[in-house]
Amino acid sequence: MMRMVLIPLLLCLSALSAAAEQVVAGLSQNRVSITTNFDGSEILIFGAVKRESPVPDAAELDVIVTIEGPKRQVTVRRKSRVAGIWINTDAVEVDAAPSFYAVATTDPLGDVLSSTEDLRHSISIPRAIRSVGAPATIADSETFTEALIRIREKDDLYQLLEGAITLREQTLFNTSVALPANLTEGNYRVRIFLTRDRGVIDAYETVIGVRKAGLERWLFSLAHEQPLIYGLLSLVIAVGAGWAASAVFRILRS
Repeated sequence: MMRMVLIPLLLCLSALSAAAEQVVAGLSQNRVSITTNFDGSEILIFGAVKRESPVPDAAELDVIVTIEGPKRQVTVRRKSRVAGIWINTDAVEVDAAPSFYAVATTDPLGDVLSSTEDLRHSISIPRAIRSVGAPATIADSETFTEALIRIREKDDLYQLLEGAITLREQTLFNTSVALPANLTEGNYRVRIFLTRDRGVIDAYETVIGVRKAGLERWLFSLAHEQPLIYGLLSLVIAVGAGWAASAVFRILRS
């Protein structure tokens, strides 16, 4: 009897597996080097949907791509005018906010992703930020997170790119995301989601390494690993520059 039950179950699972849609994707580069003349970069993301059967006769397929930089704790302060002077009056610590975050979609985000799936996968910009605690004296703590988003959107560190993904025949897709010059060093997580009827049906994840290179890397390592030598070297350079400027000034006066 058990065997008779298992056989139909296995056949159903096999059919579901055959009908599954999977992401097969690639990046134009998986490493970004920050040098002294680094002024940003552009990442091309492309891929296809792998199927074992024809395109399902269901809701249209949509694609979402996110790129997330290293998360850091951030203190957001609010200024208020007291006695004619603007001072910091309140502060909220955001537990973990991505240093960079971009969301690209085939259509408006609300049309391709439900709020439940957004909560489950933390895809939208507000969901990517974790802020669980605030002083009891602050009743509008969510406004601090909104202010952080506005500031970073202005600096191109947070990007919502609705309609930026091109999807052909519900199979091939591509998009590009511009990385600004003020990137934080670390691993950048890239996620690609397939959705139908606003629900996630498959996901793919990879990493882009962002690292300082050349003189930038040497100075960064020296400052963090040997701060005393870095300080002495900075002093020597400052004294040398001052002496050189003084010598040039004397020559010009003579």
